[in-house]
Amino acid sequence: MANRTESHGLTHDVKKKLAARYNEQEEKEAMKWMEKLIGEDFYTESGAKSVRGYLKDGVRLCKLANALQRGAIPKITDSKMAFKQMENISNFLAFSANYGLQSTDSFQTVDLYENQNMTQVIMTITALGRHAQLKGFDGPTLGPKEASKNVREFDQETIDKGKAYVSTQYGYTGGANQSGQNFGKTRKIIG
Repeated sequence: MANRTESHGLTHDVKKKLAARYNEQEEKEAMKWMEKLIGEDFYTESGAKSVRGYLKDGVRLCKLANALQRGAIPKITDSKMAFKQMENISNFLAFSANYGLQSTDSFQTVDLYENQNMTQVIMTITALGRHAQLKGFDGPTLGPKEASKNVREFDQETIDKGKAYVSTQYGYTGGANQSGQNFGKTRKIIG
């Protein structure tokens, strides 16, 4: 925001750490993926400030949500008013949660709107790209596909064979201890 003071102390240190974690390669992949999905060429300059400028109004994020799931966000407000822009971002975050994205993968509205944590914004877009593959999205992909459950069923005969193995055949499992170890010279009491 325009009236936010410059950070000092711990806040400044945290901001520096977050800025150091920012990866321009991940940014480029995420922005190019968004361009393909929404059919709009907007990514012309790299860097956290530029990405914030592209996404701050929330319109492109809402278009991304609609590209992943038709009609996910029916009303996208293209406005210069701050609360309308934040509403678009909030709608995108609500879509992400409903789509199945973990809360740990999502950013907060202020992370984008006030340029607090652009690393998390890029991570959210990347996580959404991974999760879309899991949901069966057949468009362009971003990142590796998330793992899905691989439940294995064993018949009773296989379970019984497993019980027949003696666990000590695999090695000593008594745990480590320090018996028999000395450090330094032993003490001798002469009396």
